[in-house]
Amino acid sequence: MSKSIEELKSLTTQIRRDILRMVHAVNSGHPGGSLGCTEYFTALYGKVMNYKLPFTMEGKNEDHFYLSNGHISPVYYSTLARFGFFPVDELRTFRKLDSRLQGHPTTHEGLPGIRIASGSLGQGLSVAIGTALGKKLDGDASLVYSLHGDGELQEGQIWEALMFAAAKKVDNIISTIDYNGRQIDGDTDDVLSLGNLHAKLEAFGWTVLEEKNGNDLEAVIAILEKAKSETGKGKPVVIILHTEMGYGVDYMMGTHAWHGKAPNDEQLDTAFKQLYLEAPSDY
Repeated sequence: MSKSIEELKSLTTQIRRDILRMVHAVNSGHPGGSLGCTEYFTALYGKVMNYKLPFTMEGKNEDHFYLSNGHISPVYYSTLARFGFFPVDELRTFRKLDSRLQGHPTTHEGLPGIRIASGSLGQGLSVAIGTALGKKLDGDASLVYSLHGDGELQEGQIWEALMFAAAKKVDNIISTIDYNGRQIDGDTDDVLSLGNLHAKLEAFGWTVLEEKNGNDLEAVIAILEKAKSETGKGKPVVIILHTEMGYGVDYMMGTHAWHGKAPNDEQLDTAFKQLYLEAPSDY
């Protein structure tokens, strides 16, 4: 059954609680970007993307999603669990020995929802474009979605893939850039500035959409639906989605410090008070 906007908003808070619980339990993981992308994942799986359960690797006549910046696996795993791909209780195995929920998504454990191993930055767009071309060859009219970090755009392979997709008119792909302006070593502008990203992406032949409120669920749903309306017109589509790293937890916002650091007991308690739910379904 489709969830209402209010139910989905509540779910974003639950997913944020899951993220923090996972990384805290093993004192390892990447909470900052995961918290910032929660609305994107909730919108994608809750309203926008066409998929079926139980999950199949082929996914014929279904939309496919590829997480390129695989280090934000906590938000990906929580979303998949909360939308029924695997039991929520399995989240407690995150980053543990022999778990299907490794720090970066992998495929040999057979975790439902995961189609590629990711986290080697720069590679996901190439995979997504290949899948999109495969769908065209198969007469499959469904779409391919991918997500990338802004720091990831410092990888050269991304720009080769951007050039290829436009040249080959791969118009059944919607890629999103999580544009939070921060990466592991500091602000993106200080590490290696992306300059005028909107103009660069347009110059590479993509239809470019931009949403300044990437932590507003309804705004994210709207920009994704707008992107869908731009497919099939001979050009690939990209969304620049402005988010806040660590969104929802005040001491994690406004800094790159929580890119890859877990909260301690006291910090987790503080975060949970800010991410209040009347009846949380914490695992």
